[in-house]
Amino acid sequence: MSRVARAAILGTGLVVSVSVLASAQEVAARDTIPSAAWFDRSEEMIPMRDGVALHTFIFVPKDRAGDLPILLTRTPYGIAASNGVFASSYAELARDGYIFVFQDIRGRFGSEGQFVMLRSPRDKRDPKAIDESTDTYDTIEWLLRHVPHNNGRVGQLGVSYPGWLTVMSMLDPHPALKAVSPQASPASMFLGDDFHHNGAFRLAYGFEYVAMMEASKDISPFAFDQYDGYSWFLDVGSLAEIPARLHGKFPTWTNFSTHPNFDAFWQSEALMPYLTRVTVPTLNVAGWWDQEDFYGPVKIYETLESHDSQHLNYLVVGPWNHGGWRGASGQKLGNIDFGGPTARDFRANIEAPWFAYWLKGRGTLHLAEATVFEAGTNQWRSYDSWPPKSGVAPRRLYIGAGGALSFGQPVRAATGATAGTYDEFVSDPNRPVPYRARPIPATFGRGSTWSTWLADDQRFVQDRVDVVAWETPPLTEDVTVAGAISAHLFASTTGSDADWVVKLIDVYPEPNTADAKMGGYEFMVSNDVFRGRFRESFEHPKALVPGQVNEFTIDLHTQDYRFLKGHRIRVQVQSSWFPLIDRNPQTFVSNIFAARASDFQRATHRIWRAPGRASYVELPIASAGDIGRGGKP
Repeated sequence: MSRVARAAILGTGLVVSVSVLASAQEVAARDTIPSAAWFDRSEEMIPMRDGVALHTFIFVPKDRAGDLPILLTRTPYGIAASNGVFASSYAELARDGYIFVFQDIRGRFGSEGQFVMLRSPRDKRDPKAIDESTDTYDTIEWLLRHVPHNNGRVGQLGVSYPGWLTVMSMLDPHPALKAVSPQASPASMFLGDDFHHNGAFRLAYGFEYVAMMEASKDISPFAFDQYDGYSWFLDVGSLAEIPARLHGKFPTWTNFSTHPNFDAFWQSEALMPYLTRVTVPTLNVAGWWDQEDFYGPVKIYETLESHDSQHLNYLVVGPWNHGGWRGASGQKLGNIDFGGPTARDFRANIEAPWFAYWLKGRGTLHLAEATVFEAGTNQWRSYDSWPPKSGVAPRRLYIGAGGALSFGQPVRAATGATAGTYDEFVSDPNRPVPYRARPIPATFGRGSTWSTWLADDQRFVQDRVDVVAWETPPLTEDVTVAGAISAHLFASTTGSDADWVVKLIDVYPEPNTADAKMGGYEFMVSNDVFRGRFRESFEHPKALVPGQVNEFTIDLHTQDYRFLKGHRIRVQVQSSWFPLIDRNPQTFVSNIFAARASDFQRATHRIWRAPGRASYVELPIASAGDIGRGGKP
C-alpha cells in the first residue's frame, strides 16, 4: 500500500478516501438520522483477569445483514449518555453498521475497582499486574465470545482520555484489534499536554479537572465564590494555599506538588518510550486549536513514524478545538469561520471509510499519510508525511526596533553601542497578564467558554506595559506556513527565574467590509509557554543568572496556515498567562508548589534584538505555489 494518496480530484479537489460505488438505497440511508432505537442494548459487567468487573453497554443493530465488526470506546466520563451519540458524533459510523460497545473504566461510575488517573503501563514481569491494556484485552476477549453476530474484528476510538485509553490498547493488542483511532490523546502531562507545558503548570485546568475527577461523591471539592476566575485564583495566593481550598484527598494534586520536575514519575507517565512499534493501523486525529491536547496526538504520530515499516500510521489535523471533529459542523470556532462543515467532512469522508476498510474490508484505501487543514485558504491538504519533507524552507522572522518584524536580520550597531538593542518590560507576578479577557469563567460547567479561548481576539492585552510585540507591514503576498514553528528568544531578567509566553498572531486588515467585527482582529495561530528554569534540563532545573542573556528555544508546534495578502504577522511576548498558567515567583525556588508569598517579586525582562543576540521566530515557509494536494477530505 503506497503512502502517497492516489486520490481522485473532483472539481476543487475532493479527496475520495475510499472508492466505493454507492447505490440509491445507500445514498438515502446517509440522509437518515440514526438513533438508539436502531439497536438492541444490553448492559453487562465484564470480568477482568483479577476479578474486577467493568460496567459496559453493548448496542447491536436490529436491522443487520450478516456479521458486523465491534467498535469499542472506553471512558472515565460515564456511559449513561451513550444512547445519544448515534444521532450526532457517531452518526456516520452508525449508518455504516457496527456493534457499538461503551465501557466505564476501573473505579469510574458503574465499574468496580480503583480509579488511577492515567494509570501507567504495568510491569510485565509481574504476571498478576493489570493496566488499561490488559483491561481492553480482557474486554475484547469477552465480547468475541459472548456477543453474537460479530465478525471477529474490533476497532477502538476515543477523544482525550478515551483517546489515551485507545493508545494503551495498542501497546499489547488483542489479535482481533484491527484498527485504532486515538483522537486528541495526551502524550506527556509534563512536556505539553493537559497539566503542564514545558514544565509550566496549567493551574486553572489542572485544579478544576482533578477536583472533578477525584472528588468523593458526598463532598463538594470546592466552590467558586467569584465569577472571575482570575480574581479567585489570585486571591487564593500561591500554589501552597491550594490544598486548603480542596476538601478531601486528591492524589493527583499530591503528585503535582511532590513532582515539580520531569522526574521518574512523569517520565513513566509519558507515552513516547512505550511506542516502539506500530501494532495496528492507527488514525491519529488532532485539532490545530485544541485547548487541552494538541501536543499529544502529533507527538504520538511522530513517535510511531520511526517504527512504521508497514505504512499503517496516519495523521489528520483539522481547524478544531478539543474534540471539535465530533461536533455538529466544525465550520466555526468562536468568531473564526473555516468556510464549511469540516467536522462532518472528516467523519463522512475519512473516519467512516477508514474504519470500513480495515474492519469490513470495504473499498480501496486512498488516504494520504497526512491530511491537514490549511486555515486562511480554508482547504484540506494531503501530504506524504508531516511535517512536509519537500516544498518548504525554514525562514527566520526577526524582531526589530520600534516594534518591527521582518525576514531581514538586524543591522549591527556601532562598536560598543547597546542602546536600542533590546525591548524590556517589568513583570509583576502579583499583577499577572490574563490569558483571556476578564471576567474569566470557570473552566468547566455552565457558561464556560474554555473551548473557544484560543480563537479569542488578542487585542485585549495589547495596551499592557508588561506585553511586548512586533509586527510586519501589511503583506504584499500570501505567506504559507507548513510544518514546525519555533521561537528563539535571547532574553535576560533581573530575577532568577522567568516564564516566556510567545504568540504568533494573524492580524486581519482594517476595515473589514465583509464582517466589520473582524477588522483588525488578532487571531492566534500558534503559541506556548516555557519555564526558564528548565532551559538546560526538564529533569534538573537551574536558577537563571540575573542579567545574563540566554537563548530560550520554545516549540510553537506545527501548523498549516496561510497569512493572506494584506494581513500582518505579529509576534507577542509576555511572562505570565494567568490563571491558565500558575504564577512564576521570578525568584528561583526548588519547588514552586511550596513558594511563599515573599518569593513573588517584580523583575525586569529584556528581549534582545542585537546581532549575535537576535531573537526570531523560525517559520517553515512554503515555496511559491501550493504544496500538497488541496481540496476537501
